[in-house]
Amino acid sequence: MANPGGRFLRGCVRGSDPLGAGLRTVALCASVAGSALLPARAQADAPARVVSINLCTDQLAMMLAAPGQLVSVSALAVEPQSSSMVEEARGIPQNYGQAEQVFLLRPDLVLAGAFTARATVDLLRRLGVTVVELPPADSLDDVAAHLRLVGAAMGREAEAERLVARYEADLARLRVSAEPAPAAMYYPNGYTTGAGTLADEILRHTGFSNVAVAAGLAGGGILPLERLVMAEPEMVVTSLPYPGASRSEEILVHPALQAVRERAGSAEVTDADWICGTPHVLRAVAGMGEARRGLDAMQLSQAAP
Repeated sequence: MANPGGRFLRGCVRGSDPLGAGLRTVALCASVAGSALLPARAQADAPARVVSINLCTDQLAMMLAAPGQLVSVSALAVEPQSSSMVEEARGIPQNYGQAEQVFLLRPDLVLAGAFTARATVDLLRRLGVTVVELPPADSLDDVAAHLRLVGAAMGREAEAERLVARYEADLARLRVSAEPAPAAMYYPNGYTTGAGTLADEILRHTGFSNVAVAAGLAGGGILPLERLVMAEPEMVVTSLPYPGASRSEEILVHPALQAVRERAGSAEVTDADWICGTPHVLRAVAGMGEARRGLDAMQLSQAAP
């Protein structure tokens, strides 16, 4: 696996015995340090009943699970605006992440995100349920790390390694080697993503630089429209509008932004392919690679006499 830039990614499983004298805690941790992810199994046997209560763990679990092993995914898994695996999820019962609902499913393992409702995670652990929390993906390398972490927790290490090998080969094939062209990612309310994010790394992998990084933004935040215009991006990336209408999306049709988009290349992307650190992010990478080649073609035609 490629070196993830020295980050240390940690996910843990903790369980407790509600009947014993004192708490019995076991931990399954996977870490990325340098170029290796070192999983440790919390139990000898693979969990027979797995429940996911997070959109990103939903998709990883669906990719890795043995037949019948995954008994429930979150309701977000069937939302087309958010999920890349809607059809697969429709055949699995959905949950709303409530501790009572999840506990009644009799899970051997619950998969959650690091920002999943703390009350739910804490109560499930107090009830003796083993919970794995998955950190957010901040880089393309984290996709392989997350596959290995969830694969280890589910007892599906071999399946995870097969997916990792395919993902890393496809990722290398999709790299665009070109002089970086400045790109602006611009979403409702003027939201964008800067340094240290999965979206920024997708841009850099496909021959772009991120104007939000040049503006000093780390993580997610608001980029004033004036800053975007002054940056003179060669590509503007926006999200497809949601059904209905909202004031937050009005900035995406502002005349100043439209003028920038008329001069630059433009791409509309689906949130589902950018949100989670799963192999489906390759669709976002492929799409931006196409946008980069389209930009080159447009600029070449404009330069022609």
